[in-house]
Amino acid sequence: MPSQPPLPPALRRRLGVLDATAIGLGSMLGAGVFVVFSPAAALAGPLLPAAVAVAGVVACCNAIASAQLAALYPASGGTYVYGRRRLGPWPGFIAGWGFVTGKTASCAAMALTFGHYLAPGYAVPVAVAAVAALTGVNLLGITRTALLTRVLLAVVLASLVLVAAAAVVGPHPPSGAVPAGPDAAANIRNVLSAAGLVFFAFAGYARIATLGEEVKDPARTIPRAIFTALSLAFVIYLGLALLLQGHLPAQQLALSTAPLLDAVTGSSLQGGAPLVQAGAAAGSLGALLALITGVGRTTLAMARERDLPAALARVGGAHTVPFAAELTVAAAVIVLLLTTEVLTVVGFSSFGVLVYYAVTNASAYTLTGRPWYAPRWLNVLGFLGCLTLAVTLPPGSVLGMAAVLAAGMTVRLVVLRLRQSRPEVPGS
Repeated sequence: MPSQPPLPPALRRRLGVLDATAIGLGSMLGAGVFVVFSPAAALAGPLLPAAVAVAGVVACCNAIASAQLAALYPASGGTYVYGRRRLGPWPGFIAGWGFVTGKTASCAAMALTFGHYLAPGYAVPVAVAAVAALTGVNLLGITRTALLTRVLLAVVLASLVLVAAAAVVGPHPPSGAVPAGPDAAANIRNVLSAAGLVFFAFAGYARIATLGEEVKDPARTIPRAIFTALSLAFVIYLGLALLLQGHLPAQQLALSTAPLLDAVTGSSLQGGAPLVQAGAAAGSLGALLALITGVGRTTLAMARERDLPAALARVGGAHTVPFAAELTVAAAVIVLLLTTEVLTVVGFSSFGVLVYYAVTNASAYTLTGRPWYAPRWLNVLGFLGCLTLAVTLPPGSVLGMAAVLAAGMTVRLVVLRLRQSRPEVPGS
């Protein structure tokens, strides 16, 4: 009988409900909340709140599926693990590979966004420094990650309160202002495309699931943290959509590169503009911190199953962290920052996230013991919702991620064939 390899060391359970909720909410209120309303408004026109609502419904279905699965399988890796356990190795690989590749590009984009806010003339070196610094925080342990996330989240929430106040006090555009893109409201595809953009901003609750191995009492903590974070994010996004539409002229909202900043500078509270800029920078850092953490844990899970090099599964240090995966992710992000035009290559990430959650819903559908809040039809709704939003994304985004997924599947198939062709060594 061949000897079995030793089990990989587990991560320590250190996160409670507050920390897990903060990490999820910090991911959902990253740089996206400061920029997503303009492209979404350009597509959906006056139906922007409806697009937010559609995104919220799909996100809710996905959150319920994630909560069910994460409580049952509280291990690092999120849907990569769920897909393997419930559907088989290939669906799990597709979810994990789409998440790791898409979110690595998102890490680079988030870091570059921070660089542009902090030092526009030196955005790339500042972005590289941010990746290095946050990776260092992660290597100090998950409790340090949670603490920094709470600090950054406080700055973001303070800036959003200011934006809401500015939108309320006005001045307001005259009633009857013509919305940008007069056909957008009547075009269901455009509304769904806008929902796809907003959904991408909602998707941060996945970070709670990918950290399942580090959560205390996961069967209780993970569902509470996911539902709390998503509920708060939905209220904030829907409230901001309504307030911005009532405060900014439709054309300005659709074309702005910084709609929340415009909301403040165009009001009687314009002196608070630096706080909004600080909030955007903090949101970028908070989302980047959570992204690096989540991608590192999924990389760890894939390495444990040898879908990525086994060396990436190494865990150690005084704080029991997946240092090999964390350092590799950081290196990949830095390479992207130094060699590519990051902001032009991350469009496919939305498609990858939607594929990831389609696998989540399909995995949850196979569960038999179900809590009262998770009827099976919600998994069907979530699965169909993910596919619908995915196919309504711009064709370039769909084709880009489809090519990345195909490349990953081809490499995995070749590696599996090579492993099968090797003669078995006795006693190995």
